Amino acid sequence: MIPRVDYGDSVPELLPARMLNEYAYCPRLAYLMWVESEFDHNAFTLDGRRVHARVDSGPQALPEADEAQEGEETEDAEPAESIRARSVMLSAPTEGLIAKIDLVELEGQVATPVDYKRSKKPDTSQGAWEPERVQLCAQGLILRENGYQSDRGVLYFAGSKERVEIDFTAGLIERTRELVLEFRRVAAIPERPAPLHESPKCGGCSLVAICLPEETARLQAEGEPTEAEMRRLLPARDDALPLYVQTHGMQVGKQGEVLVVKEKGSVRAEAKLVTTSQVCLFGNIGITAQALHECCDRGIPVCHFQASGWFHGITTGLGPRNAMARRIQFRAADNPAICLAVARRIASAKIQNQRTMLRRNHPEPLLLDLRALDEQAEAASRAESLESLLGHEGSAARIYFGAFPGLLKPKVEAGFEFDFEGRNRRPPRDPVNAMLSFAYAMLAKDCTTTLLGVGLDPHVGFYHQPRFGRPALALDLMEEFRPLVADSVVLTLVNNGIVAPDGFLKVGRSAAMKPKTQKVLIEAYERRMDQLVTHPVFGYRVSYRRTLEVQARLLTRHLAGEIPNWPPFLPR
Repeated sequence: MIPRVDYGDSVPELLPARMLNEYAYCPRLAYLMWVESEFDHNAFTLDGRRVHARVDSGPQALPEADEAQEGEETEDAEPAESIRARSVMLSAPTEGLIAKIDLVELEGQVATPVDYKRSKKPDTSQGAWEPERVQLCAQGLILRENGYQSDRGVLYFAGSKERVEIDFTAGLIERTRELVLEFRRVAAIPERPAPLHESPKCGGCSLVAICLPEETARLQAEGEPTEAEMRRLLPARDDALPLYVQTHGMQVGKQGEVLVVKEKGSVRAEAKLVTTSQVCLFGNIGITAQALHECCDRGIPVCHFQASGWFHGITTGLGPRNAMARRIQFRAADNPAICLAVARRIASAKIQNQRTMLRRNHPEPLLLDLRALDEQAEAASRAESLESLLGHEGSAARIYFGAFPGLLKPKVEAGFEFDFEGRNRRPPRDPVNAMLSFAYAMLAKDCTTTLLGVGLDPHVGFYHQPRFGRPALALDLMEEFRPLVADSVVLTLVNNGIVAPDGFLKVGRSAAMKPKTQKVLIEAYERRMDQLVTHPVFGYRVSYRRTLEVQARLLTRHLAGEIPNWPPFLPR
């Protein structure tokens, strides 16, 4: 027999009965949700929230057990009054459990917990799967500890509108208490349980993009990961898209479930909150308190830019509550050996992707340049200090941007050509550099919001050291994507004639984009971020935006020691 937990006079943190369900279903899922406070919605969880909307409308009174007993005694032969109470929150310190019970049906002292499920009744001899039966039994044990008699419960399957009675047998009670103890032992260990192996459960899990079961298993395998295609469980793209507002004087407000962009009181654009991933404001753009609060509540970052594109910062809600990820990050960032190892991988990957851009897009790539970039990438992977690593990255940048003019198709109009004599900034001195700087700002913004979304601090980096308030880790994450995303966008705009010289302003020795050119670049950037690319390690097709999230989560796995290496993103 599994003994009941004796906590003495102290009341420990109570285990929610729902988490017991998750643990019985998948220990890794329960660990991510309860210990690391991770969560994400999918179609199934949103449908479940709809099913629970009625019972979650507000807590209702439930007579205490002794009051119900008194009621039985005064009624003599009369049948006990039936009471139905919804959304009942009860705890059981001795059992170490707590639950918000969807519905309690009370007749005298006999309390029957009713748990609502969004699905149809499963075809199983026991009427329900073990996770559902264990959760229901945990609710029964809580009712018992509060003085009620509870020998059975009911599972209501909304999909088929069926009630299934579950008896709280000695075997089910023992199994429930066993899982409570087991989960507490697992939760006390600072190491995630292993992902399920090729389990069909993963396909419907809302945390699959956080857990990354297939990717983690692939990277944990001995030797170098193969490029063979594997199951792609996470969505290839994010259905939500950023909202950009650029026109001076506009204001963003909220009407119901919609963000509304107004100019002098007239509605100019609308965006549903459920399909908005970010709100990006350029220049003097206002946003109402109601819209800002709703964005914070929904985890939609509001990004602030100067009209020129300089990235000011982000307004967000509290974000992920996973403190463990930041503790791991800060400890690793204080370790010079880890910083150097991660920085080597970042710099080497960036140089290799610069080489790929030259090989793909230069009409006659010089073998000397390609060989020199290979040498710098190899040297970066073996650098003995951050200072020498910066030297190798700088040498590679001179080679790459020295060959960059060859990637541009010559266009000379009205004496104002898209020439390029090297990378320059603050301020950029030609249209190409102006577009590169703007595209890098867009990429830095997306890397920052991605890191915030996965629970990491974007200001504590490994290659870029924290200083001047810059988002160092965001700059780390974006390095390997600079050539693939930002540079590629600029080349597309120039070589396809999408931007023209009249879209720029020449001010002294500097060049700046006009608003219409900014809009064109933003549209091209978003198309690039939404473009599907074959992942070089996992073999499936995924968007660049989704790849940023995968890379950020794999970084946390590597820093935590769950995977031996942080794989670079090196498309062919």
